[in-house]
Amino acid sequence: MSPRYRNGSNQAGTAIAIVADVMALILGMWILMYLLDANRANDFVQFVHDAARWLAGWSHDLFTFDEEWARVVAGYGLAAVVYLFVGHAIANRVHRH
Repeated sequence: MSPRYRNGSNQAGTAIAIVADVMALILGMWILMYLLDANRANDFVQFVHDAARWLAGWSHDLFTFDEEWARVVAGYGLAAVVYLFVGHAIANRVHRH
């Protein structure tokens, strides 16, 4: 395979990894903001919460812990780990081909 195609797949793999990292970063930011009791009336906090809620829609209320903070950490944390794992696995697969 020519270097031109390999470079393109490296760029695609890098882009996939970056997207996965950004998704996990948003989820991690929301977990941190929640635990630190950030002002939810703030526009930035609201934006991060809305984005994290959308990203973790599939895992948001997956766990039924008694404490709200534990549900937030487990639900949003699981989504962050899955996005990192799957995103980097796909990126590594793209890099190889």
